Amino acid sequence: MTFDAKLEMAGVVAIIYLSGELDAATMPGFRAVVEEAIDLGARRLVLLMNDLEYLASAGLRVLIFAKQKIGVEGDIYLIGAQKPVFETITMTGFNHGVTMLEQYDAAEIENI
Repeated sequence: MTFDAKLEMAGVVAIIYLSGELDAATMPGFRAVVEEAIDLGARRLVLLMNDLEYLASAGLRVLIFAKQKIGVEGDIYLIGAQKPVFETITMTGFNHGVTMLEQYDAAEIENI
């Protein structure tokens, strides 16, 4: 399956819809979307992962890059991660640096 990342901005909240498989081959596209969100002034990244089927270490590196770019003042939310993606994130301990939720609540997340 191919990978796709679509960006929407809601004020300073970047909502990124992820689908497919995020691996070394597709990682540059994801990184470009993250950089675009940061360049547009995002202070919160919301990654909707319901349709993301696979996350390789290369994709995880972009999540780490995103955390570094958004800085201490920013937040990252991982929403609806499927079991294989969830396991990759928790196995590496990255879940301690982000907020993981089962469902997206715009009223809670976008209220800055």
